[in-house]
Amino acid sequence: MAKEFSRTRRIAQQLQQELAVVLQRDMKDPRIGFVTVNDVDVSRDLSYAKVFVTFFEEDEKLVQEKVEALDAAAGYIRSLVAGRMKLRVMPELRFIYDSSLVEGMRMSNLVSRVISDDEAKQQEHGTVENAKQDGDKAEDDK
Repeated sequence: MAKEFSRTRRIAQQLQQELAVVLQRDMKDPRIGFVTVNDVDVSRDLSYAKVFVTFFEEDEKLVQEKVEALDAAAGYIRSLVAGRMKLRVMPELRFIYDSSLVEGMRMSNLVSRVISDDEAKQQEHGTVENAKQDGDKAEDDK
């Protein structure tokens, strides 16, 4: 039976925190800009780490350039993080763009738009029904 908090999961969490700090404070590459580290998945033997990142850019070409810049600086980032963490083996970093945050925001906006459209239609329909009911009452009075 697996432990509740395995060593690889604890290392992944610490690696995520350290990467976030390093990318925010120590990276001076203007190509990268503002980056969010969403998750880190470390292999069981600690040799590789998939780092899931998000940029607040919608242009796919620009996002790809930023991921390539991170991949190019992976060795430097790895050395900075290795100095902050006490591990015998520092995983090789692989940066992957995580579009789930952007997709979640897009879906939320779609839901909000549909709700507001429904409310507008209900108000229009409600005023039409009220007018019909008022007209029906007037005819009944005659």
